[in-house]
Amino acid sequence: MFPKVNGSFYYVCVIIDLFSRRVISYSVSNKIDTKLVINTFNKAFISRNRPENLIFHSDRGRQYTSKKFRKFLENCNIIQSFSAKGYPYDNAVAEAFFKFLKFEELNRKSFTSKSELELSLFEYIEGFYNSKRPHSANDMLSPNQKEKLYFDSLVIF
Repeated sequence: MFPKVNGSFYYVCVIIDLFSRRVISYSVSNKIDTKLVINTFNKAFISRNRPENLIFHSDRGRQYTSKKFRKFLENCNIIQSFSAKGYPYDNAVAEAFFKFLKFEELNRKSFTSKSELELSLFEYIEGFYNSKRPHSANDMLSPNQKEKLYFDSLVIF
């Protein structure tokens, strides 16, 4: 995702939970590199209390296939999964998120600073997408509602 700030491209990296479609973490940078991906992933990993038996799926961008990122995942005991070459459909969840982000938020705005862009992303992701936006994959529940329903079902009386 490449919004512009004062004519310069910025890159948005997101980590999305496939079960609930919740954006767990996101970061913005003027460089699309391994550092951006590691920082974004690490925020998600920590926010989920470093889960075990985790599979991380991404496309085959160089930032995801770099030795540094693969080593980072290996050190966290995480299995990495990629789309097959020429077969982008299993990355559809992320692609759909970016489609909605552009249509519902970014296409109608211009930004004069990185902090303006970050505020817009925060308002959209936390104020709407995770908390209110219904998803057909969630039986029309928002990602937060889907997770709450799941975790409430785990409570044993």
